[in-house]
Amino acid sequence: MRHLKIIRGDATEEEIAALVIALASRATPAPKAVQKSESWRNTAHRMRKPLPTGQGAWRSSGLPR
Repeated sequence: MRHLKIIRGDATEEEIAALVIALASRATPAPKAVQKSESWRNTAHRMRKPLPTGQGAWRSSGLPR
């Protein structure tokens, strides 16, 4: 770990703390963005969902899911 040494001037504790925080925030790498899956490439969306069976199946086949 490297130490901070003030060579000139008369810095207060608050100024030194602000400087340390500013330098520490610059040294931290930015978080990586979460990549969304590209659904237009996904071939699963082309697959047909199973048709409903049983009583009233013809009616439920036209209803949104």
